[in-house]
Amino acid sequence: MSGTASDLERIRSEITADPDNAWAAAANYQPIYVADAAARIAIVGQAPGRKAQESGIPWNDASGARLIDWLGVDETTFRDASRFALLPMDFYYPGKGSHGDLPPRRGFAARWHPRILQAMPHIQLTLLIGSYAQRHYLGTRESLTATVRRFPDYLPAVLPLVHPSPLNFRWLAKNPWYEAEVLPQLRQCVRAALA
Repeated sequence: MSGTASDLERIRSEITADPDNAWAAAANYQPIYVADAAARIAIVGQAPGRKAQESGIPWNDASGARLIDWLGVDETTFRDASRFALLPMDFYYPGKGSHGDLPPRRGFAARWHPRILQAMPHIQLTLLIGSYAQRHYLGTRESLTATVRRFPDYLPAVLPLVHPSPLNFRWLAKNPWYEAEVLPQLRQCVRAALA
């Protein structure tokens, strides 16, 4: 086993054993993320949904199906850990709030992502899905729409995206430039990173 692969196994064990995640261990939840030393693309999202937490499979819902379509790959390719690393901002379902799911826990990504990313030295492209990932990685305080609209500023290594949730149909209808400009660029960047 390579050093980076053993590092990734050790990090996963530490996340599971962390006292801050004792509530998840008590519920028999595993951290929901995918990381492999050979991965070429990192997809950073918000936090797993209830279905993902119960199944143990990230992006295991309608949002995941739409994301796979946006990427221009098939599900087998998407689920290949040597191609795609799937790193939400929190590796556990945060629970239900009054208006949808609760946000990822503060400080979680800052604590774990750097170590995981360091053990994945072949990442060519990082996709930042949603405002939590974009604020953390880009330091932006502008709106999600403004950040995604400026996507060329972050290329070729980073590409900010809107969440592929079916609930975002109004946003997509109001922002036709996303499907016309961002998605073709996304597919091109994915092809290049996986080549």
